Amino acid sequence: MSMNRRSFVKVAASTAALSAMSSFAQPQQPVRYAAVGLGQISDIFMKSVSQSKKCKVTGLISGHVQEKTPKYKSLYGVQDKSIYNYETFDEMAHNPEIDAVYIGLPNSMHAEYTIRAAKAGKHVLCEKPMAISSAECRSMIDACKQANVKLMIAYRVHYDPIWLRVKELARSGAIGEIQEFQGGFRANFKAGQWRLDRKFSGGGSLMDLGVYPLNAIRWIAEEEPVSFAAQVATKLPGPRFASVEESVEFSLKMASGVLASAGSSYGVEGDNYLMIYGTEGHLRVEPAYGYQGVRFKGETKTGAVDETSKGVMPYQFTLEADHLADCIRNNTEPWTSGDEGLKDLVAMEGIYKAAGAPIA
Repeated sequence: MSMNRRSFVKVAASTAALSAMSSFAQPQQPVRYAAVGLGQISDIFMKSVSQSKKCKVTGLISGHVQEKTPKYKSLYGVQDKSIYNYETFDEMAHNPEIDAVYIGLPNSMHAEYTIRAAKAGKHVLCEKPMAISSAECRSMIDACKQANVKLMIAYRVHYDPIWLRVKELARSGAIGEIQEFQGGFRANFKAGQWRLDRKFSGGGSLMDLGVYPLNAIRWIAEEEPVSFAAQVATKLPGPRFASVEESVEFSLKMASGVLASAGSSYGVEGDNYLMIYGTEGHLRVEPAYGYQGVRFKGETKTGAVDETSKGVMPYQFTLEADHLADCIRNNTEPWTSGDEGLKDLVAMEGIYKAAGAPIA
């Protein structure tokens, strides 16, 4: 049967429309993550990904392949060809079964493996703190831009609905104009952890715990500190704090005049909270930075508030993994990009400098 030009165009258009509809109806392929470093935090992350419909674990990287990978290979169905050690890490560039990496390594290794992942063409979700210096952060950002891959820092509280509600109330005027923040994160860390070794951690309690209230203050205030005051102290004797500080107390002033103070410690049975004071109310988040049970209460212009997260660990990790997956699919920038991690390191360098204890 002959077909004139008009009929051909109509059929072609209909075929294209049906093809597009069929493609749209197909479920999207999950974003495939490889976990870099198989310690406790990566274990939690992989569990969270297993609960996601947007992601899956398809790769493993460890310095102890024989000891650590069999468990996760079995749990997540990872193929042998997608298991690497740190020497063979760069071979991921030739593995189409891995889209992104989750970096759960000690702080001092974040920059190296982010840059290597970027050169391998893989998107990066890196744990906080982003690195051990602002210079390293900038090198990570540059490497990911050059490779055209996403870089997201794992600030999980930014994705928790309870924390988003706190920020909404604070920024909406529900407590009037924000005037001041107070916060803290303190815990008793025993000897033998890599966090107590400066060559791995880059610093003490500020880098690991203090970054939580610091970041929450910056995030909710939506401005950066312009002046710093701080004290660093190590009160407990012995080798536990031979290379890192035990406790830090710091104060910040924002350009707007908002004041903030917070502290962190590795040497006490502590707390984790954030107070936000406004001209017409206040909010207290406590516990603030845990994996579940986040709660806030306070007084607003319209009355008392008291809400507790219903999320069950590791829901925060699932939310952040899904967010990066969406960014990869839609070519959008993560909420907690490398720039967010850089700003925290700049602030921490200011805190250490004010305390007379330069970072790293």
